[in-house]
Amino acid sequence: VETLAGKGSLNHFATALLDFLRLPYTGCRTDALFITSNKPLAKKMLRQAGIATPDWITLEDETESPSPGEVYFLKPCREDASVGLDDRAVVQMQNPQTIRDTLRERQDALGLDCFAEAYIDGREFNIALLASDQGVRVLPPAEILFLDYPPDKRKVLDYRAKWVEDSFEYSHTVRSLSIAPQDERLADRLRDIALSCWHLFGLRGYARVDFRVDGNGIPWVLEVNANPCLSPDAGFAAALDFAGIEYTGAIDAILRDALKP
Repeated sequence: VETLAGKGSLNHFATALLDFLRLPYTGCRTDALFITSNKPLAKKMLRQAGIATPDWITLEDETESPSPGEVYFLKPCREDASVGLDDRAVVQMQNPQTIRDTLRERQDALGLDCFAEAYIDGREFNIALLASDQGVRVLPPAEILFLDYPPDKRKVLDYRAKWVEDSFEYSHTVRSLSIAPQDERLADRLRDIALSCWHLFGLRGYARVDFRVDGNGIPWVLEVNANPCLSPDAGFAAALDFAGIEYTGAIDAILRDALKP
């Protein structure tokens, strides 16, 4: 269940009901779904655990003081699939009050609670994780390549890149699972951070961690995705295939994990 009544913020209701009925289910548990789907809350936990995540601003927290000139993306707090992420979500910060005023306008336009997240200029990766009888398996890192993007266009996996098939963004973003030898140390670092996220949020079954890597090679966790898409044509399945894991075998592993006490 990805939404309830069209709201991603309610996705944990289904598992909460199953918890109440004491029925097993696959994937992450209710508390992990609730926390990770609340992106500002998840970012607070990441930062408290010493895991780098980009700076952010919410309307509830007046303590953040972003530096003038920084670029921020306005994102819904509790929606996934890059909902609401488009060119209109890009804000060049002039002063804290300006960005908060823009954030209020964006919330009203989308009808969703939003936050502003600092843009990390660099590369984009994700790491999928799969439960197994031997413990969690960290799958090969995937890099999102932004091909032939104009210099003035932010390289972001936004809504059009994911879902609008006739768009420039969709046709010019490519997933690559081939890691160059010079990136092996970075790949190991991404795997370690992804595994730390698995344990921090108490994930189960399957998950994915999304990263940006800045020009200094420092990874920043954008978000932790509990129960990411398992469609055969999605990124999780591509990582399974690259790792030599049969799709049906992965589904079986997720089912077995659901039946553990």
